[in-house]
Amino acid sequence: MSPKIKSVCEQENYELLFNSHSEALRNFIYYKCGDLQQAEDLVQDAFIKLWNNCAKVIFEKAKSYLYTITKNAFFNEVAHKKVVLEHQVHLVTDRTNETPEYILEEQEFMLKLKRVIADLPEKQREVFLLSRIDKKKYSEISELLGISVKAVEKRMSQALVILREKIGDI
Repeated sequence: MSPKIKSVCEQENYELLFNSHSEALRNFIYYKCGDLQQAEDLVQDAFIKLWNNCAKVIFEKAKSYLYTITKNAFFNEVAHKKVVLEHQVHLVTDRTNETPEYILEEQEFMLKLKRVIADLPEKQREVFLLSRIDKKKYSEISELLGISVKAVEKRMSQALVILREKIGDI
């Protein structure tokens, strides 16, 4: 008689996987992104995908599956933020009625601005991009990140102080 193969689709096996791996997986992603709420959301999405694909995932491979899809989802979010930022930069620089010198100066400024934004601490950068790129209100950012509006205001203020120090008044 061969040993019984564990199925991810059985609730007790699924719960065992969740209880065994969710906290470590959350910490793994949290260390990458620095945002606990984002890490928890990514882990939750990973377990939903595991459940939706439970018949296709071998129990012994479930841990690897969870880590892979969570890591990929995080990288997809980062890539999306970069695309949004690039798109915003191109909207500003795609003008043909300016002198070549002006366009060059503007491009250099935009590169410097992108570098400074990229160097902002994660939480400040996140609030800054949500506000300035995604055009979200402070109340929406507060809800998205699970923090108070005052915390959003403080992070935005800190980000703007750093930007002014490194670039000057924008």
